[in-house]
Formats: sequence, C-alpha cells, structure tokens
Amino acid sequence: MKLLLIAVGSKMPDWVTTAYQEYARRFPRDLPLELIEIPAGKRGKNADIKRILEQEGEKMLAAVPKGARIVTLEVEGGSWSSPQLAQKLNQWQMDGRDVCLLVGGPEGLAPACIAASEAKWSLSALTMPHPMVRVVLAESLYRAWSISTNHPYHRE
Repeated sequence: MKLLLIAVGSKMPDWVTTAYQEYARRFPRDLPLELIEIPAGKRGKNADIKRILEQEGEKMLAAVPKGARIVTLEVEGGSWSSPQLAQKLNQWQMDGRDVCLLVGGPEGLAPACIAASEAKWSLSALTMPHPMVRVVLAESLYRAWSISTNHPYHRE
C-alpha cells in the first residue's frame, strides 16, 4: 500500500520541502508516502474561480490510481486523534488499497473531489497555510505509523 499526498500547489518554500521530505523518508518501504503536486490555476483579478477549481479537481482525480481510497482534507471533516489515525491507518493497510490524501488550493477542493472521497479529515479547525498542511499531514501520518508499530517516535 502507498500513501499518496495529492496537493494543489508547487514551488514550496525550502523549509516546507525539507520538513516534508524528512518525514516522508522515515516511512518504511512497505508504506511509502509520495507527493504529487498539481499546479495551481492562475488566479488573477477577474479569474473564474469555479472553473479553476474544477480544472484542479480534474487533475487531482486523474492522479488517483484506479481503485485507490480517497481521503479529502477539509475543515468540516472528522477530527482524528493520533491513536484514531493509527487505527484508520491499520484498517487502510488491511484493506490493501492505496490511499490518496487530497489537499486543495486556496479555495479548497473541487466538488468532484469531495464527492469521490470515502473519508473527510480535518487537521484542525484553524485555517492553515497550504504549505504547512503538507508538513503537518506527513508528521501526523508518521506518528500514526509509529503508534501502530510501537516505534519509539511517538513516545519521544
């Protein structure tokens, strides 16, 4: 099984790339965390946001492997503790399908992405910058893995 983070946006600050890669490299070979960046649509003064959102959503869904589980990151999603996420991760691994975590751009996710999701997850009720979401997501997933495998990281 693979964990795929499919996120709108590219050209992240160096600290985001460094932090994300630090957690991604810690995952075991049988549970890799991979990042797929979807270029953000050009947003100008008179941009058609609805159309941009739809285009980003089409690209995100096209990046999802056939049969994969889709989990969308949404403010209205479920708030999971680290042990709860570890349980979900165990369930996902037992299921064996790849898991795609979708993170939208400034306006969120396209309705098509939300409709395709099997679960909706909220990292926080706070509004976070999208680059920060990548880091928090990677760390949260790594912590969940460490809980489920009794790795010392969670107890540090």
